[in-house]
Amino acid sequence: MGILGESRLQEAIPKMDAIGAREGLAWHFIGRLQRRKVRSVVGRFEMIHSVESVDLASEIDRRAGEQGSCQPVLLEVNLGGETTKAGFSPDVLTESVVVLDRMPNLAVKGLMAIPPLAGEVESRRQFFRRLREHAERLARMGLSRVRMDELSMGMSQDFEIAVEEGATLVRVGTAIFGPRPG
Repeated sequence: MGILGESRLQEAIPKMDAIGAREGLAWHFIGRLQRRKVRSVVGRFEMIHSVESVDLASEIDRRAGEQGSCQPVLLEVNLGGETTKAGFSPDVLTESVVVLDRMPNLAVKGLMAIPPLAGEVESRRQFFRRLREHAERLARMGLSRVRMDELSMGMSQDFEIAVEEGATLVRVGTAIFGPRPG
């Protein structure tokens, strides 16, 4: 299956309309999702990679329920404690997934993280390893609806290390298309 990821809804919609539905092609929303845009994303994307809070998850669950669907998502984890990044703090991840496990229209499939980009590429390995360890710990909790089958981590400059540490989904847009203009 081919997966196309988009981080900006306003750029994604024209591309999705132009390409249309195609067998073997899935669209994932990989950017920061604002609550006011949830209605436009739920049901349109096969997976949302950037669920950063219980409140956002609740809104996704509500909107998916209105559509009679169940939206697959990944939980964004802020492993570096960066104030410029969103995501669940590792300290609240366990209690949060217990709450999310009760949301009938939300299918948590795994975790996503973007480690701090400063320093040597190899220095990101520790963050990828920590994300995998969090996923393994959450999987052992035996929750009924939360799964830890996917780890979205690694980008064009560090995806090899991410794959070595267990990534199942990587972001390689820059390697394919080059840097974003402007």
